[in-house]
Amino acid sequence: MNHVKQIIKDGQTAIGATASQASATGFLAGAGFDFLLFDTQHSPVEIKQLARAVGGMRGRNASPIVRVGENVADQICYALDIGARGIVVPMVNTPEEAAAMVSYCKYPFDGVRSSAGMRGEWGEFKDYRSYMDTVNDELLIAPMIETMLAMENLEAIVNTPGVDVLLVGPSDLSINLGVPLDYTSSTYREALERIGGACQDAGIAGGMFFVPPGITPADLQNMGFRFFTLPWEGWAAGGIADGIAAVRNG
Repeated sequence: MNHVKQIIKDGQTAIGATASQASATGFLAGAGFDFLLFDTQHSPVEIKQLARAVGGMRGRNASPIVRVGENVADQICYALDIGARGIVVPMVNTPEEAAAMVSYCKYPFDGVRSSAGMRGEWGEFKDYRSYMDTVNDELLIAPMIETMLAMENLEAIVNTPGVDVLLVGPSDLSINLGVPLDYTSSTYREALERIGGACQDAGIAGGMFFVPPGITPADLQNMGFRFFTLPWEGWAAGGIADGIAAVRNG
């Protein structure tokens, strides 16, 4: 039902890319990524404007995930109604905020999501209750950890029922740790190791919104991280260059 969530359940690493309203989402979703992440927090695009881009992923394994601007029910509902199979909320600082996020994501009686009919690619169902139960079980829920308050509440947040991924906002976390963009500092690395360990202990995936300079995906995997957005442009350009060279060289 939800490819990226199944990968995480299986203890594997989920690899995705960021996408936008202008992206060739059908191509990217069929290129092997496990998910595409659409950002509406630091973007001029409103959630409902992403409907066509998310719709372009239909029939592909890759899951559309939307980062909303804040932890409020209407924004989360808009993202789910256009077909998101995962929700990211920034600046989640307490277990109460994490629990509220989960509640906004799920239909009654696991949550308070408003119903607008069957939305998104979740399969075929004999009745509406089966649809709602499936969405509640399969939706990927990923609060972001970015502040000192969130670090103080780390263990409680990762153990909040319904949370699947704890996603690090690399820049904001470094700023709030007092080492702005110093991703290789001992302070920053120790924080990542603590987050990765807490996620492993809770049985969820640690994630990185992007892999910071000076740190490799392998480093992060060793700390317990299993969810990454990675840049794809260089890979695509390399493939195009190889294809052109093959034609020119006969």
